[in-house]
Amino acid sequence: MERPADTVADSAGRGVSAVAEPLLAVNAIEVVYSRQAMVLHSLSLSVPRHGIVALLGANGAGKTTTMKAISGLLRSERGEITKGTIQYDGQRIDRLDASRMAARGISLVMEGRHAFGGLSVEDNLRVGAFTRRDGAAAVAETLDMIFSYFPRLKERRRSHAGLLSGGEQQMCVIARALMARPRMILLDEPSMGLAPQLVEDIFGIIARLNREEGVTFLLAEQNAAVALRFATHGYLVENGRVIRDGLAAELASAPEIKASYLGFADEGMAGFTERKRWLT
Repeated sequence: MERPADTVADSAGRGVSAVAEPLLAVNAIEVVYSRQAMVLHSLSLSVPRHGIVALLGANGAGKTTTMKAISGLLRSERGEITKGTIQYDGQRIDRLDASRMAARGISLVMEGRHAFGGLSVEDNLRVGAFTRRDGAAAVAETLDMIFSYFPRLKERRRSHAGLLSGGEQQMCVIARALMARPRMILLDEPSMGLAPQLVEDIFGIIARLNREEGVTFLLAEQNAAVALRFATHGYLVENGRVIRDGLAAELASAPEIKASYLGFADEGMAGFTERKRWLT
């Protein structure tokens, strides 16, 4: 069936309205640390319901700060939003702390695979359900659902998380976030330090969760090649500013993105090769 002109397809092939109210809207925020170091400069982005959006940029571009601003973690690091607003599901959330964000259905998976190494895989996952009040049976049902997406975790459920491989630990922290049954997951550098096949496996699971469970994702990634294959939309951040955004397929074919992030340049793009230094 042909889609209306005002829709785009998400990873599930569903029609996501290009004009409908987004699930998340970041509106021209500025972020300052210790009341003097400005890190984000009038940064705006939006994430449609049931979409996968990629936030692209080199290390230090402002991706992690954006994630912390959305999830309410800035205050713990002496950071604050000094201008702009963040809205989630039509409600302003930029003045809420992290616990209240989680209660509203937003989960953050920070870079670095912060699993509880001394706990078993299953205990790590159950920690993710600590805010739920729908009973043990519902939590067990969610656990079974998660093991269907992460069969390797089911095999290792009694193992200490500190003994898992890097890829297994990344799966563990994503699965732990899912135990809260969030509507939206913020993933910060999910491919960092992983072998290419593991990256493909993890992004494949993300796409399935989006398609089958309706989870919305915002992915902060340096690996533009894989992120733009799975995302519906992307934003390129440099020095705390969005310098370009668009549909993922359009960004993937843009000469400057290809030159700086995808490893090759079209004719006449020599001037963009300097940006490769961002990734060193």
